[in-house]
Amino acid sequence: MVNLPYQSPTALKAELNAKGWRMTPQRESILKIFQELPAGNHLNAEDLHMRLDELDSGISLSTVYRTLKLMARMGVLRELELAEGHKHYEINQPYPYHHHHLVCVKCNQTIEFKSGSILSIGSKAAEKRGFKLLDCQLTIHAVCPECQRSILPG
Repeated sequence: MVNLPYQSPTALKAELNAKGWRMTPQRESILKIFQELPAGNHLNAEDLHMRLDELDSGISLSTVYRTLKLMARMGVLRELELAEGHKHYEINQPYPYHHHHLVCVKCNQTIEFKSGSILSIGSKAAEKRGFKLLDCQLTIHAVCPECQRSILPG
């Protein structure tokens, strides 16, 4: 796994500048929210926009969507397909904080878990083909024990 340098606005600014983009106040505000997000929390675009509104940021929902896409493409954020039918995002943490998700398709409970073997497989596959690994994630869609009890006869 690549050790991502985006833990500070300065590092992200340098990366954006290298690609011909700017570190706007909007991008910095969005990065800060994700950096301060407690471990295990994920935000969708609407949740992020509500938090930004609470800060009177003046950032539009369309800017939020564009920024989330850009930061996910750069590897700053992880784009997650959870059970709720819309994308969620979290800061992309390097190893050993890298994790995967187990999602109940009935109640949307999400459990994070670590697996060095999944990361190793992804890293080797990328390296073998000359790719630079930005993220490797596995989302397992399943039914949690509580929901199993409620849908299966006892």
